[in-house]
Amino acid sequence: MTNIPETGRTPRVQIRLVVIQILVLSLLGTLGGRLWYLQIRNGDEYAKEASGNHVQQVVQPAVRGSILDARGVPIADNETRLVVSASRTDLLKMKDDGKAVLTKLAAVLGMKPKDVMEKVRLCDAKTPQPCWNGSPYQPIPITDEATPRQALQIRERSEDFPGITAEPEAVRRYAAPGKANSAQVLGYLSPVTDDEITKAKDSDSPYLRSDQVGRSGLEREYDKELRGKAGVTRYEVDNLGRVIGKAKSDEAEPGANLVTSIDARVQRVAEYELNEAMKIARTQFDKITGENYKADSGAVVVMEAKTGRVVAMASNPSYDPNAWVGGISGKDYARLTGKKSNYPLLNRAIQGQSAPGSTFKVVSTAAAVEAGYDFDGRYPCTSSYSVGGQTFKNFEGESFGPISLGRALEVSCDTVFYGLADREWKRDGGINPKKTPKDYFYKTAHQFGLGKETGLDLPNEVTGRIPDRKWKADYWKANKDAWCKTGKKNGSYVEKIAYENCLEGNKMREGDSINYSIGQGDTLVTPIQEAVIYGALANGGTMYKPTLGKAIVSADGKSVQEIKPRVSGKLPITKATLKGMDAALEGVVTRGTAAWKFGGWPQDKIPLHAKTGTAEVYGKQTTSWLATYSKDYTIVMTIAQAGTGSGASGEAVRSIYNALYGVGTDGSIDKKRALLPTPQKSLPKIQTDGSIDAPAMSKDPAKDLQATEKDTSEDGDQEQPAGTTPSPTASNRDTRRRTARPKKRRRNLT
Repeated sequence: MTNIPETGRTPRVQIRLVVIQILVLSLLGTLGGRLWYLQIRNGDEYAKEASGNHVQQVVQPAVRGSILDARGVPIADNETRLVVSASRTDLLKMKDDGKAVLTKLAAVLGMKPKDVMEKVRLCDAKTPQPCWNGSPYQPIPITDEATPRQALQIRERSEDFPGITAEPEAVRRYAAPGKANSAQVLGYLSPVTDDEITKAKDSDSPYLRSDQVGRSGLEREYDKELRGKAGVTRYEVDNLGRVIGKAKSDEAEPGANLVTSIDARVQRVAEYELNEAMKIARTQFDKITGENYKADSGAVVVMEAKTGRVVAMASNPSYDPNAWVGGISGKDYARLTGKKSNYPLLNRAIQGQSAPGSTFKVVSTAAAVEAGYDFDGRYPCTSSYSVGGQTFKNFEGESFGPISLGRALEVSCDTVFYGLADREWKRDGGINPKKTPKDYFYKTAHQFGLGKETGLDLPNEVTGRIPDRKWKADYWKANKDAWCKTGKKNGSYVEKIAYENCLEGNKMREGDSINYSIGQGDTLVTPIQEAVIYGALANGGTMYKPTLGKAIVSADGKSVQEIKPRVSGKLPITKATLKGMDAALEGVVTRGTAAWKFGGWPQDKIPLHAKTGTAEVYGKQTTSWLATYSKDYTIVMTIAQAGTGSGASGEAVRSIYNALYGVGTDGSIDKKRALLPTPQKSLPKIQTDGSIDAPAMSKDPAKDLQATEKDTSEDGDQEQPAGTTPSPTASNRDTRRRTARPKKRRRNLT
């Protein structure tokens, strides 16, 4: 056979070989370039990162600073407890996601397996509480109440409890000294979330995964100061996890201590008296609804009149903030947030808003004077006031004839203010207003600081509401469609209102202004706003931003940052008007609507001033308001669905004054029994080691004060206090309760 040369294939093979060589050279070039980039160009950066992969961090949590009352008594501090925690990362490595381990752990701790498993699940939009809202990479506390025996079982049988630790840790404690709960003022803590860690990463106070942060109250407002800075020790380890050296160590810095203006003794008395007033109100019969008053919530504020510092702030219903320590249980969470709870987490002193009733008349009085009406002029106090076929009645049809604005405050005459507000509405153009209406009654309310936050150093304060023309227009725009859909001209009361609002809800109607003048209608205020106003009336016209924080003291005591009182404005009234209003509000106590509750008070030595209020709320019972002041303090109390101002709150408010000044039921003054006859000006004494002196605290100041009173036959619940004989025309809306109160023995506090 003859061999024939394959000359046709040779060029193709050569071409392929060339292409392969080029590809190989390209790959080698790319690899070489990449190696150069990694080792030469970015070598130092990646070496640093690689080194970091062999560094493990051990975090030492900072000790959170204490929250103290004005005398140095701790109302929130720390205590060492045995904390049992679970590592979710370790549990998820197990075949059953750790269910068997958690079930065993539940048996040791005496808990239900379901409760333990719920504590380690992560919170999201679909997962209800209880759940873990902190970082999934840090130990999740199961309980902070483990006994030494339980902790020993877990540690000695560690092979049975992988991922479980039992260690002594400093945990938050809400001490409630003398049973002063202070829950809504203090707030509570919970673990930091990943989102919070990310957001605070570049701030001057970044979070670590082990941090607990304030969620409400002072814990949240002063979280940065209280939290301190956790310590971090970095260890170099080999690829087997063995420590080969210490890289760096940052010492933990304990948080600063917060000294507040709260006096724990007065706080306890305020809480006690508010609760007692509510309990007594529930025994009273409401003639309007035909059932007893519900008295389902309330608040009281005690504030220094000349500084705005809050001495006591109580909200009811309340709760135990210790429920949040170590993670809240499902049962406790439901109790605090369920529909039947009446929301005890709300601080009703700053978040509870309702119509102020007649306590608002000090604003209307100032507005009337600003509009040109003489404070000492004569204005008809008739039994009713009729407008367009609608009749607005005075309380129980009372009539006092022509009286001054001061006297109208004393007897709380509605029709005087109806007439003044109606006249101003007409002068402004009525339903079709002038281009620039004066709106004295609304502008004055804003000048009194209403319709906005007071600036109190607590989070989530609400603004209240002044229903002026702008608000009316905005509210109508937002609700018009709903009103027009549900409104009926001849329907139910609610349907008729919706029908009217659909047609002209954006206009200031005559009835709106009339109702507004006595603190009714759409007007909403908070107790802290009322306290600011009446504090300004007490001190000569200066409005202060209320404060709870008094000083921030470093853990070593070397740095003391005082929090000074802050002025927010001046009342828009002259000295002459202020003097007249002051005399009228004193008259409320001596011969007006509150006289039957303050009979026998040493008015010549400690002058008191007051304004009662009874606010009507559609579909509910009336709200009780009582705003008062002395030269040192202002006390405002409100109770929802409890009846009249002095009827529901008068006795409780007097008892708080008794405790402050040491006043007995007979009007005598015993300074030894006085808790705070003058405001606390100085800070507690700080020792050289940074510790703060704390005076001894009674187990229950309210009960101790009560026990010092002598028994009397009718004492605080008699129909009319001894020594009081008000004239037939001296009391109106708040005397109704005198004949309805039971003959129940109860001592006043001193």
